[in-house]
Amino acid sequence: MASDVVTQLAHSLAKTQVNEGELSYKGRGLKLDNAESVKDIVKEIEEFDGLRALRLEGNTVGLEAAWTIATALKTQSDLQCCYWSDMFTGRLRAEIPPALVSLGAAIITAGARLKVLDLSDNAFGPDGVKGIDGLLKSSACHSLQELRLNNCGMGIGGGKILAAALKVCYEESRALGSPLKLKVFIAGRNRLENDGATALAKAFELIGSLEEVHMPQNGINYPGVTALASAMQHNHQLRVLNLNDNTFTKKGAIAMAEALKHLRNVQVINFGDCLVRSEGASAIAETVRDGLPLLKKLNLSFGEVTQEAALTVATSVQHKDQLEELDLNGNSLGPEGCENLRELMKGMNMGRILGSLSDDEGEPEEDDDEDHDDGEDDDEDEDVEEEEEEEEEEHINSNQISTPPSAPRPPDVSSFLSFPSPDKLLRLGEKRCSLIQQQVDGMDVHRTAEMFLQISSVYREDNTEVKSAVLESIDAVMSKVFSTPIFQPLSFVSSLLVMLGLLKSEDKLKPVRVVPGHLQCLEHAVKQSYFPKEHIMVLNAFMTRQNKSLESCNGARDQLKSTLQKLTPES
Repeated sequence: MASDVVTQLAHSLAKTQVNEGELSYKGRGLKLDNAESVKDIVKEIEEFDGLRALRLEGNTVGLEAAWTIATALKTQSDLQCCYWSDMFTGRLRAEIPPALVSLGAAIITAGARLKVLDLSDNAFGPDGVKGIDGLLKSSACHSLQELRLNNCGMGIGGGKILAAALKVCYEESRALGSPLKLKVFIAGRNRLENDGATALAKAFELIGSLEEVHMPQNGINYPGVTALASAMQHNHQLRVLNLNDNTFTKKGAIAMAEALKHLRNVQVINFGDCLVRSEGASAIAETVRDGLPLLKKLNLSFGEVTQEAALTVATSVQHKDQLEELDLNGNSLGPEGCENLRELMKGMNMGRILGSLSDDEGEPEEDDDEDHDDGEDDDEDEDVEEEEEEEEEEHINSNQISTPPSAPRPPDVSSFLSFPSPDKLLRLGEKRCSLIQQQVDGMDVHRTAEMFLQISSVYREDNTEVKSAVLESIDAVMSKVFSTPIFQPLSFVSSLLVMLGLLKSEDKLKPVRVVPGHLQCLEHAVKQSYFPKEHIMVLNAFMTRQNKSLESCNGARDQLKSTLQKLTPES
């Protein structure tokens, strides 16, 4: 009996320690408009002794509500972590900056020292960055270790404001004898472009303590890439560099390869969908071969890399004992090149780490790969247009870096969603549906749409096992979110249409490159009982329009149109 009591007490203590100092309202879908709506939250904050983390993600906070919460935070000097992503849904953009100013001022008044500031998925634009400018420049952020601003619509202007604030924070903290040591910087999908990236690069070079940098899908071309490469040389503890879906071209790739020669702690390189081209890939291969002893993941997918360069990359990883994954999918190898690559990897006893080559573009029609790189200064606009037609992939989860498992690797949902392939989906086994469901967040319609497209991208009509696994996974995701009360079906449909290139986004998000599987899985989904019939009409209206993004999938599009028309009630 006594042992049972001790066991219960230990369990209770363990639970308390996990959540010690954290007050969470995460994902409750609360609509907090005014002082009355947050009175209970304010009371809990005021009565919470030693508050270290406040989670407000997945709610919607108005200006008056934010001001009221701020008054309670003025006494919380122990606050370290602000998890405030996705908390302004449905708010006017003009409301957000003053709300952020009031919350930031409260933290400064309290004398708190932040370690984590997460404002991702708040579409506040450059003005929102102005709203946190004072906080970032203050002593409250001298201790900041993680800054997460993914998908905030900052643009070039916001990037410059952010860079200036970080420089002030570093310089003032250094003057006090304890310089800013920012470790994690996340700012994907912000359209920072060259000027924004270059401004941030100057701040990164000054700070010099970064361990993770995630800046995917920002419209950065080789001038911005080169500036970032120069900055990374000064961050010797860098472990993760994710610049997926920007446009390196040869010059940017070579600059990045040179920068990586100065680093020894890098574990993850994600240059997928970056148009590194063959010469750039070869330069990166040289760096990998001669250095980067801790490398675990290398992604050079969708980069117009030809067979010879791909084989050079493969050879370069031969002695990388910690390597878990090499992704060369979507390049220009051709059937023979793909087979040669597989055989080379098997011959080095590394076949298991080679990702799928299912989206290989085939050999280039003319052997003019390097000629195509000539005159990049004049062809930057063409590179941007090419970038707009590439497939959207964001391969590394922006919230965590998983610890490398020992071989053979167990099924890994994050790895599948990061680098989707039929083989990885099948390796998840019979529990794949429940494993994938665990990744679903009913509050995040954009991420749900991404997951739908990631899963459906590996659909194979001619492979019964893969087809069944994909459709079961799609059903698992869709049935869960559509049964979640806080899920917004119309927002999900809108996000899906944006990603498919059928609807323009205010945030200028770049659509994916549509493959037949996307449309075939959508056709399956709309026929299921979980899919709201009232939104089929919306899909039908967009699918009947002529659109360039669907031209490569005419058969699948026609079949989907036919199904939607049958399901659309007659007016």
